[in-house]
Amino acid sequence: MNSARGAVRAGVLTAALAALLCTTATTASVASAEAPSPRPAAAQADVPAGVTAGVAVFDRQTSTFTEQLNTATQFRSASVVKLLIALDVLWNRSPDALSATDRARIDTMLRGSDDTAASTFWSNNGSGAIIDRMVTRLGLTDTARPPSTHPGYWGYTALSARDTVKIYRHLLDSAPAATRDYLLGDLRQSTRCATDGYDQHFGIAGSFNRPWAVKQGWSGFSSGGCTTPTTTAAAKTAEAAEAAGEPAGTAGARTSAGAEAVDLSRPALHTTGVVGAGDRSIVAVFTLHPSGTPYGKAYTDIGRLTRSLNVPGASRPAGTWIGTWGSGVRVRTQATTSSGAITTLPAGVEVLVGCQKRGQQVSQPPYVNDWWAHLPQYNGYMTNIYLSVPENQVPGVPVC
Repeated sequence: MNSARGAVRAGVLTAALAALLCTTATTASVASAEAPSPRPAAAQADVPAGVTAGVAVFDRQTSTFTEQLNTATQFRSASVVKLLIALDVLWNRSPDALSATDRARIDTMLRGSDDTAASTFWSNNGSGAIIDRMVTRLGLTDTARPPSTHPGYWGYTALSARDTVKIYRHLLDSAPAATRDYLLGDLRQSTRCATDGYDQHFGIAGSFNRPWAVKQGWSGFSSGGCTTPTTTAAAKTAEAAEAAGEPAGTAGARTSAGAEAVDLSRPALHTTGVVGAGDRSIVAVFTLHPSGTPYGKAYTDIGRLTRSLNVPGASRPAGTWIGTWGSGVRVRTQATTSSGAITTLPAGVEVLVGCQKRGQQVSQPPYVNDWWAHLPQYNGYMTNIYLSVPENQVPGVPVC
């Protein structure tokens, strides 16, 4: 047993109890606690090793970019293209004119990133012609419909960071007020758990306090943690893969048809949206990760990159970022295994710890721990046993 964890106390919980908190425990990830630090005025995007990134941060108050990195590089959009799909539906049309069915589709498509809703609009409204129309309407320069080999895969739409800023600038400054308020209202209500079971509050949503409004994208990951979706995981994964452009047999593929040099192989994770009072800053971060990267690792990397950015008007949450280990680790309403489960963490993800307190003793042999960490972004607790630190009580983290 790790001596730093202390001797096993009397009344150790059984392995069955540990299973309530974490299933399929794995080797601890190598991640250290990261204390918050002031952001310097002169900013530079800090891209984690192995990650390819396109970044743009636009300050609407000064009409200047505070961050620019590979802004014209084309990435496969994944679900970020749902912004264009929604704007196309509402072009020259008031949200009040939508049928109840279409309104519900837009709501779930933007809040929960629902793929079925996006596929319905894509099929009904002309597929790639949607992108052609929006390119002309918004003056986009790097955006292109999916390649002719995969016309049904809206997630293969080519998109860049600078074009994403243009999309948000149109929504904020040019779109009719009713359209702006409706779509931004949905983006402000982004659900932590997407309809396909992925935790989508990475990047912007994990780095900054509200107010923010986000549209995220992910592609090429086998599991995203979070709570179990209502449909079976296998069925939903297959549905999402087909809709979002991950057909079988495309590993390693690249295309020059309509979206030249867009990488369709490496796992993609994107965070886009507006941040701060008055929606001051527009943020677009597109990332590609080495093949085989777990979702929790990519989630952590895009979080670190986003936190490194100079985002005017952003408020950063207090706490300490700490790595976790294991899979199926639950966040609960109280510091006990019998309290309700709020969600499940992506395996190996970093979490923001605000404070810690003693609660129910938990055993995951050879470890025993009765300290629990409060995670302010989840408004819940996880046992310290799955934090990647050697001590039971994390040094430097205050007691709740």
